[in-house]
Amino acid sequence: MTLSPDQPSRPLPAPTARVVRAEVTEAPISVTELADAVHDAAAGAVVTFEGVVRNHDADRGVSGIGYSCHPTAGQIVKEIARDVAERRRVRALGVVHRVGDLAVGEAALAVAVSSDHRAEAFATCGEIVEEVKKRLPVWKRQTFSDGTSQWSNLA
Repeated sequence: MTLSPDQPSRPLPAPTARVVRAEVTEAPISVTELADAVHDAAAGAVVTFEGVVRNHDADRGVSGIGYSCHPTAGQIVKEIARDVAERRRVRALGVVHRVGDLAVGEAALAVAVSSDHRAEAFATCGEIVEEVKKRLPVWKRQTFSDGTSQWSNLA
C-alpha cells in the first residue's frame, strides 16, 4: 500500500518485545539498571516494579528473608518473560528475581517494561509480577526479630 502525500503516516506496530534480561541471581539487583536496559526511543512510558524485603509480616518484626529456588527457576523466569513478550504490545521488558539471604530494604524482584503508552506498560508490568508469583519455584524463609524463622510459599 502506498500513501499519498495527504495521508498521515502511521507508526509501525511494535514487534514482539525485546526481553533484555530474565534471570534468577544471587547478586544484588537494581530496578534502575533494569529500567535503563529496557529504554527505547519509541517508548513513551517505562514502568517498573521493585519488590523489597519489608520489616514486618502482619504484627511480627522481620529482620531478613532467605530465598531458595528450584534448579529450573532460571529457565522458568525466561519462559515467563518470553510468554508475556509474545502476548503484549510493548517495546522491551526485563525481570530479575534474587535468591539467597536478603536484608530489610533489599530488592527481591525487579521488573521493568517500556511501551508506547502507559496503560500497556502498567498492565504488562503487573502481569509479569503475577506470573512470577504464580509460576516461579521460589520459597522464602522469613527470619523474625525474635530470632525465630518460618518458611512460606511451599507447595
